[in-house]
Order: sequence, then C-alpha cells, then structure tokens
Amino acid sequence: MTWVVSSLVSLGRSVFAGVLAGMLIMLPVHGANAETSNEPASADPADAMSWLERLGPALNMTSYRGVFVYARGDQVHSMKIAHRFRDGQVEERLVMQDGGSGEIVRKGMNVVCVLPDRGRVSLNEVIPSGPFAEAFTSQLMPFGQWYRSELAGEDRIAGYDVVTIALTARDDERYSHRLWMEKDTGLLVKSQVRDGDGEVLEHFQFTSLEITDEIADEELEIQTQGREITRTLATRDPQQSVVGRMSGWTLNWRPEGFAPAAAPRSGKGKAVAFSDGLAAFSVFVEPVGQLKMPTGASRVGATTIYMREILVADRPFLVAVVGEIPPRTARKVADAVEIDDALALELSGL
Repeated sequence: MTWVVSSLVSLGRSVFAGVLAGMLIMLPVHGANAETSNEPASADPADAMSWLERLGPALNMTSYRGVFVYARGDQVHSMKIAHRFRDGQVEERLVMQDGGSGEIVRKGMNVVCVLPDRGRVSLNEVIPSGPFAEAFTSQLMPFGQWYRSELAGEDRIAGYDVVTIALTARDDERYSHRLWMEKDTGLLVKSQVRDGDGEVLEHFQFTSLEITDEIADEELEIQTQGREITRTLATRDPQQSVVGRMSGWTLNWRPEGFAPAAAPRSGKGKAVAFSDGLAAFSVFVEPVGQLKMPTGASRVGATTIYMREILVADRPFLVAVVGEIPPRTARKVADAVEIDDALALELSGL
C-alpha cells in the first residue's frame, strides 16, 4: 500500500511527484501565441516527425541552464536546472524554487536526491532527465498511428526561435499534445497536454534559458544540506522485468498502441508501465492493507489515479491505474485486470 499513499501525497507536491506516474513532465508544452499569431508552417506529417526524431537526442546531448515552470491543474511549480553532456555522459542538477528546498543531482547512472523539508523519499528505477522524463528517448516509439502530427507554426520563447508541433490524438482514449522545440538544437522548451475539448491540463515552459557548453563543474554539485538518498540506476533488460511483473495477472484490455515498457516498484505487489511512445500509465496490483484507500477516480492535471478493490480467493486486492490518460480510459483498464488465485495467495503470504 506504500506506493498508493506516496503517489496520492506526491500529486500535491512538486514536480518530483512525476517519477511514480512515469512522467515527471512526460512532454507537456504549448503556447497560445504559437496557435493564434502564426500560420502553420507545414501540414506535412513527415516534416513534423523529422523534428520529433531530433527531440530524444536533444534532451540528453544539449547542454544548457535555465528555470522552468510546470503547471498541473491549479498547481504551479518552478525549478532551476543545469544540464551538461560531456564525454558521452549526462550530468544534471534540478533545484526546487518553491514549496520547500531540495534538489536532484544526476551524473551518468548515479543519482542523489536531497529533500530536507520532505524527509525520506523513495526513488523509482527511472529518474527523469530534466523536466522531460522518459517520453522521448533515443528510441522514439512509432506513435504516428495513434496521433496526427503537423507543424503548427513558429514562435519565440525564452529568447530562442522555436517551431511548434501539434500531436492530436486519433481517439478519445488518450490526450493530445503541443510541443515547442528550439530550432537549432531541437531542445524542448515548452509543452502542453490537452483533453478532447482542447482544455490545457498540464504545461511546462522555460522562463529563462541559456543553451551553452560552458556549464561549470560547480553548477552540478550538491549544495543543499539534508538527508541524501543515493541510487545507481541499474542497466538491465526491461522486457525481462516486465514479463516477471505480468506473471499471475492478466490485463484483458488496454488502449491500442500502449505496450509494456517498464516494471516500476510496487511494494508487496506487482506493477507494469505501458507506453504508446508519447504517454504512459502504470497498473499496480497489491493486497489491501490496513489503511483503507478510496476507490474511484481522481485527477490532477493530466494525471489520473483510478483505484478499484476486488476479491480474489476471498482476499481483498487493490488495482490501481496511474498515468496521463483520461479517467474513463483508466477505469476501463482497471476493470480489465484479472488476478490468478495462485498469485493472490502468494501476495497474501500464504
């Protein structure tokens, strides 16, 4: 039950919360000016995809410093970032600018988290790279079948010329997105998640930005006093982990295009994350503990948590779906989970 409590609490905190949901800002960005003041540069989806192919490498291989804001629902947070790519290694430091002090420092596969005002925090297997998480990596999944992509205009953000890309969901099982990329490097500088009515649910934007290779070592060192939690990110076969996590339970329905992508930690239960290459959600299966959790759906920004309690082998289990999908989609996924009696007995310690 620990993961459920921490996920609910974290939704009311800062952008550090996005780790569990698999999306610390899994690509939110947009800009009203780009939509209203500029004519579309091109409607050719091939042109848009050529920009998207640059996005993954740009997130890691561009060195920069700046401050960005992240808004989810009525929560708005600001973070300072220094990001350097040198000798084939990513180094980065994220510092909270409001809501308390704290920072995350990453050097290659080594991550240190310091949150003196929050106490101990559990880091997941995947630590987000800057404000962009895992949505765009060097292996961009082919999501063109599920989203219609087009160049939607040009703009200027934080002193840089950018191109705007619209990614419109082809069905009502997922959200649409807008991305703003810096023209020279392809760096994501602004993004947005929208629902089917066009309402902005989440957005991210740099308020100040300097793209430069002159990032000093001192900018990447821990400067906050407090409890340090260190983790070395292991390199292993994610598909092997997913197979193990899906043994003993079945997901009889999921939105088209979402494939198993990772196996996040889940306390005493099992969990698998699914992604369509743009969005992601995780399914958790765990015995009900002493702390009674509310069932049904809750949403903060684009992040939905849907919880359902079921009886398996006369024992109560909690099924939860967490991710940036519409509440109705999360409910359909949760209703499609079936747990084998053998796994129920195993997770119950019998």
